[in-house]
Amino acid sequence: MSETPQEHPSGRTSGETLQVVADGDTILSVVQPVFHETFSKDFGFLPIPKHLRYDPEHPAHFGLLLNATFGIASTFVVANLYYCQPLLIEFSKSFNVTYDEVSRIPTLVQAGYAVGIVFISTLGDLVRRRPLLLVLVTISSSLTIGLAITKSLAVFEALCFLVGMVTVVPQVLMPLAADLAPPERRASALSIVLAGLLLGVLFARVLAGIIAQFVTWRVVYYLAIGLQYFVLVLLYWMLPDYPAKNKGATYFGILYSMGKFAVTEPMLIQAYLINMPSSACFSNFWVTLTFLLGGPPYGYSTLAIGLFGLVGMFGVAMAPLVGRTIDGLVPWFASVVATLALLVFQAIAVGADGVNIGAIVVVCFGIDVFRQMVQVSLTTSVFGLDPTARARLNAVLLLSLFIGQVMGTSVGTLVFTKYGWRPAAALSLAWTGFMLFMILLRGPHVSRYTWFGYSGGIEIRKSKLNTRERKQENDAEAAVAADINAAGEAQEPGNENEKSLRAEAEQRGVASKAEEVEKVASHE
Repeated sequence: MSETPQEHPSGRTSGETLQVVADGDTILSVVQPVFHETFSKDFGFLPIPKHLRYDPEHPAHFGLLLNATFGIASTFVVANLYYCQPLLIEFSKSFNVTYDEVSRIPTLVQAGYAVGIVFISTLGDLVRRRPLLLVLVTISSSLTIGLAITKSLAVFEALCFLVGMVTVVPQVLMPLAADLAPPERRASALSIVLAGLLLGVLFARVLAGIIAQFVTWRVVYYLAIGLQYFVLVLLYWMLPDYPAKNKGATYFGILYSMGKFAVTEPMLIQAYLINMPSSACFSNFWVTLTFLLGGPPYGYSTLAIGLFGLVGMFGVAMAPLVGRTIDGLVPWFASVVATLALLVFQAIAVGADGVNIGAIVVVCFGIDVFRQMVQVSLTTSVFGLDPTARARLNAVLLLSLFIGQVMGTSVGTLVFTKYGWRPAAALSLAWTGFMLFMILLRGPHVSRYTWFGYSGGIEIRKSKLNTRERKQENDAEAAVAADINAAGEAQEPGNENEKSLRAEAEQRGVASKAEEVEKVASHE
């Protein structure tokens, strides 16, 4: 008997196992459910609404309402990382300290976030996600109370670090969305969660800047408290329970395997080497854009520059279309198309310095849409590597985004201050060219552990690929049946090869089924 847990195009999730059973004269392929313990309470005392309890016979429906809930939660929680950025001057006045001292605050928030990605979001591969998410939102909203009322800069900085650590709710929601959504809608589901995350970045910067313009900065954090407790209630009534993965695994074993994935999986390595320059381009553009719009010939005010971020919301609004496009394509091709488009928009950015504000608006829109398309397509590909390790795979991708963000902010600002907008934009153009180079090194249909090259054709559409796989499956089943019939004919008395022929037929049948499963896994 051979057992291989994988996802299946029919919609079977990682909670089910494909068994290939050699049984006498037949070889059976069956879907065998793995039985999980069901819970009626979170934390042993908090009742789970009946319709949200895990039931393998009636799994949760991942529809638009639940997907939107994931997006809303991502928006209002990830905003914690960015409220502080437009408020630094107000912090210096309120705490009576220099600009240099308050400049540590964004760094501490981001440092806490990086720690949370590695040590907290990876718990999604070890424990049930529903109670984990409820705990994270409760801690985050409660710590924000301290941010709103403290009068000590040291306490404020310590709380910022802790809030950053637990602001990994979107990073737990993304793998959960991939588990709950059917395979044919996975990219759409991920794109909406990612859109919520990007919207949170814009929402926090714009809202904090506007509020601080008219009232004290503390009102921003009072609002954040209310929004996060709203998310807590929303998740309690909307988030379905889902069983823990990797039963028997340990926390340190999970962390070790994450490091192992980061150096042994060619597709993951390719993805994070693309993600880093993609994130760097995004950060470089938005940071240096502030300087460009504030100087000649535009001379925009701080408020006007902040409101300019609203242009990015049009890009976020394209998330459903981006997701549907990727759902219809093999993710590799979606990445290629998006990167080629980014090359065009980065080239426009190089020539847009002081020429026309309309060109800047077009670049804003294009970079937001196609950078999002790259990230969703890469995440979709990587999540297909191992359904039981999506939190760890996602953590590696997020760390690459974080490194890219730091790289884009620091190097991009340095180039801009020394040489101006065009060289800074040309740097992003070069990074985008590197992205395309990395994508083209490894083809879309190669086997899992192929590092370089192409094989398996160049089919672009998932529908055609699935048709081809079904045909291969039918051919394999026909071959197995022929082998078994031949072995059955060999059962006549006196035939010395009977046992060896039957054993060979059964072995070939099991091998062909295992090969089918491997193909499904490599294309998911």
